[in-house]
Amino acid sequence: MNDIECIAFLQECLPRLRFRWSGFRRVRGQVCKRLNRRRRELNLPNLAAYRKYLEGHPGEWEILDFLCRITISRFYRNRGVFDALRYRILPDLAKNVAEAGRDAVRCWCAGCCSGEEAYTLQIIWKIDVIPKMTKGLPLRIIATDMDPDVLERARRGVYLEGSLFDLPEELIAAAFLRSGKTYTLKESFKEDVTFEQQDIRRQLPVGTFSLVFCRNLVLTYFEKDLQREILGRIFEKLEPGGIFVAGAHERLPNGIDIVFPYDDNVCIFRKA
Repeated sequence: MNDIECIAFLQECLPRLRFRWSGFRRVRGQVCKRLNRRRRELNLPNLAAYRKYLEGHPGEWEILDFLCRITISRFYRNRGVFDALRYRILPDLAKNVAEAGRDAVRCWCAGCCSGEEAYTLQIIWKIDVIPKMTKGLPLRIIATDMDPDVLERARRGVYLEGSLFDLPEELIAAAFLRSGKTYTLKESFKEDVTFEQQDIRRQLPVGTFSLVFCRNLVLTYFEKDLQREILGRIFEKLEPGGIFVAGAHERLPNGIDIVFPYDDNVCIFRKA
């Protein structure tokens, strides 16, 4: 199977799954490798044969859907976004929640992969935010993903150096124990982080949230109509004045007026 074959296959099949090709163009290698493995498991000579197999076996579309998941993440990915969270947004949320007399700030990380995003938030919260508060509120994070394997890696909290490439050195030193080429997250930073297996197209966590992360998932890979459907449900989960964080290069569909840009940051929004 060559790249041209894989591209043609994806361009034909992704729309049926309500995905869009443009989101997969740069990361297609991950999906193409999985397709090749699946083709071999079925003893099929090429992707054209796999395409015919799909038509004769409707249940295979669900397997293909799972093969199209993208698992790319890093700690502190997109420094400008996390700097804004670290120095402005999280302290503001802590102040607002404390003034409202509530006992915790609630956050949802959708499409959490191996936990890098959720743990980054918890590291920032415990190292930078809590020490500046008169009353230390917890940041309770629910992190969801459809892939049980990446969730298990997230719960272990063991990472290679490449995953920490963007994380400031002082945060690495404070939050991790190094052993050879691996970095193990200290247990204290796993507290108040819960991982749940969910497919955002079908399930959302219980309750409402002051902060919702949905980066490099819905707005990258899903078709426009599906984006609007899911965003509508997400924004119902976001509390008034709450913060929604998209990917650094993602943009909301036109016509959405329930959230507006936070300061000058094009991927961080506040709910009206």
